[in-house]
Amino acid sequence: MMKPILYFIFLMSLSFSSEMEKGIVAFDKRADGAVGTKAQSKIIDQAIRHFERAIKIDALEEKAAIYLLRCYYYKGTFVLTDKDDRKAEYDKGKALAEKMIAKYPNSAALRFRYLTCLGKWAEVYGIFTAAKEGVADLMKEHSEIIIDLDPDYENGGGYFMLGAVHFKSPYIPFILSWPDNDDAIIWLRKAYNTGRALPVQKTYLARALFKDGQKEEALRLVKDVIATSPEQDEVLEESLEIEEAKKLLNEFQ
Repeated sequence: MMKPILYFIFLMSLSFSSEMEKGIVAFDKRADGAVGTKAQSKIIDQAIRHFERAIKIDALEEKAAIYLLRCYYYKGTFVLTDKDDRKAEYDKGKALAEKMIAKYPNSAALRFRYLTCLGKWAEVYGIFTAAKEGVADLMKEHSEIIIDLDPDYENGGGYFMLGAVHFKSPYIPFILSWPDNDDAIIWLRKAYNTGRALPVQKTYLARALFKDGQKEEALRLVKDVIATSPEQDEVLEESLEIEEAKKLLNEFQ
């Protein structure tokens, strides 16, 4: 007969597993009720609550953390509009990711989700502020580790992040001397040629190519994105890139 304490632990495990499953169901419905690329907060908040409960059990911690990072990124990008609120959401993602990477250093997924939050963190705090605080160096370092761990993860996600940080980071003498648009093109092409070429990969590559004077290929890429039908499991994320591609088309012509 199972001892009471073991039975209690067994029941708690079932409860947290259920929270994980409920969180995934809510996360998969995160775009329900969205208007354009503006999402409703109710569903993603439900997902966050479920994952915050699930993360309390060791066996689910890593998976729940990955989903929570995706939630914090999503809420900061597609739900919140106030700058301070967005900062707070990305701060949560940044802090959680740093804690989890220390525990699971070989997780390409945790490092990738860390970089998605860190990239947005840099946007809302300002690119120059982020560069001076070492964010660009961190993004470069973790991108390279992702490539070593799993170059195919998230359709060449490590290559993409490395290319993106080369493209977006400013050259600051004595502080940040490595960003290079030629390197951005190299890594963004690697991402583009790994797995499915994602809309965000195409828009970044297009911007780097246009900066390099390769206007014809840049235009082809943005037109390709504009003609894309968003994947249903990434509908807002890819719709946002389609909007970006339309802006780039006007800028490039």
